[in-house]
Amino acid sequence: MNLETQKRMAADILDVGENRVWIDPDRTAEVSTAITRQDVRGLIEDGAIRAKSKKSISRSKARQRQEQKKKGRQSGPGTRKGGKKGKKSRKEEWIGKVRPLRRKLREFRDEGKIDSSLYRDLYRKVKGGAFRSKAHLETYLKKRGILEEEE
Repeated sequence: MNLETQKRMAADILDVGENRVWIDPDRTAEVSTAITRQDVRGLIEDGAIRAKSKKSISRSKARQRQEQKKKGRQSGPGTRKGGKKGKKSRKEEWIGKVRPLRRKLREFRDEGKIDSSLYRDLYRKVKGGAFRSKAHLETYLKKRGILEEEE
C-alpha cells in the first residue's frame, strides 16, 4: 500500500518533515482511502496520523561534565585552548602580586618599621617588579638590617 501522498499532505498540514509523520500501522487501509487534504485532517483528528516528537541531543553528559568542573576536574593542559597565559592573564597575575606587596609596605610604614622615604623607595621598587613575593620583600629588608630577624 503506497501512502506517500497521504504522508506528504500530512507533513504539510502538521508543518513537519515527512520523516516525522507517523501513520498508525493498524489503520493503513483507512489512511490509503484519504484522497483530499480534508480527509487527511480528519485522520489527524482521529489519531490515525500524528507528528513524531523531535529528537534532540541529550544534556546529561554536559551536566556530568559541569559537575566535574565544579569539583576542579577536567581543567588540565589537554583541555585548555589559547596561550600559556590563557587561564590567568599577565595583568591579573601582576595585580595578584603587587597588591599584597603594597599592603605589606603600608603595614610596615604604619607600624613604624620603615619611614616614609624608604616606603616611597620600596614602593617604586615594587612597581618595577623587584620583588617576587611578600617573603622576598621581607628577606630583602632583613638582609639590609631594616627589619630585625625573629627566631
